Amino acid sequence: MSERTTTTALGLGANQGHCRETLRRAVDALSGVVDGLRVGGLYRSAPEAGGPQPDYWNTAVVGRTRLAPEELLAFGKALERAAGRRPGPRNAPRPLDIDLLVWGELVRDAPELTLPHPRLARRAFVLAPLADAAGELRIPPDGRTVAELLATVDRGSLRRVRWRPEG
Repeated sequence: MSERTTTTALGLGANQGHCRETLRRAVDALSGVVDGLRVGGLYRSAPEAGGPQPDYWNTAVVGRTRLAPEELLAFGKALERAAGRRPGPRNAPRPLDIDLLVWGELVRDAPELTLPHPRLARRAFVLAPLADAAGELRIPPDGRTVAELLATVDRGSLRRVRWRPEG
């Protein structure tokens, strides 16, 4: 853990179990390691792939953390396991999915962690809630804002639903 804080953004999703409650609990847990947490809206959308499965519920959070990117990713993976996620095929249904989207200006392409998230710029279900929380956030390496990226993607089946992340 560092003494300096870094702006970070995470995407959260679920499509198994009590999705709203699972996402609320994850947001609450993240507030313990991400200061000044801003939470985006809650959105439902059809899954991208993985065969027939329930709609996904997605939100995003932005704030500042003292954790290194690997530590923050490990924290998110621990939350996934606590929510009941087990290893399985990519794009399979899951009770909780947490993706580290951005960690400061860091650009990295490694098997264990790619930053910014490699599919961030083309996923409306991530960009819409992220724009709610921090539309002005600039995404490396080119510095386009979340709002600018959102304006370029097809929103397809994406629809905002009412929720209060604090319960």
